[in-house]
Amino acid sequence: MSTTRPAAEPAAQAAALKEWPLWEVFVRSKQGLEHKHCGSLHAADAAQALVMARDVYTRRQEGVSIWVVPSRAITASNPDDKGELFDPAADKIYRHPTFYDIPNEVGHM
Repeated sequence: MSTTRPAAEPAAQAAALKEWPLWEVFVRSKQGLEHKHCGSLHAADAAQALVMARDVYTRRQEGVSIWVVPSRAITASNPDDKGELFDPAADKIYRHPTFYDIPNEVGHM
């Protein structure tokens, strides 16, 4: 009589993973000052998401800080709305000092 349990079917394992919340992973590298989005993963909670993110996205010890954020907590703009979101900045010419004379002593700005 065998005491080992049969392995769960891959489809059942995949379904169980999808029941876990989706987390977005951000990593700050040793050379960087900002966190960059690296990818997403499913985890049961924030602590597990941190451990999994470390294992998946910093295998070569390139990170110094990891953020995990529930995907449902992120609000993003719609790409179709880019005109109304970003075009108003084009009419603020004072933000683009192309009409100023820069003295030669200043050099490149």
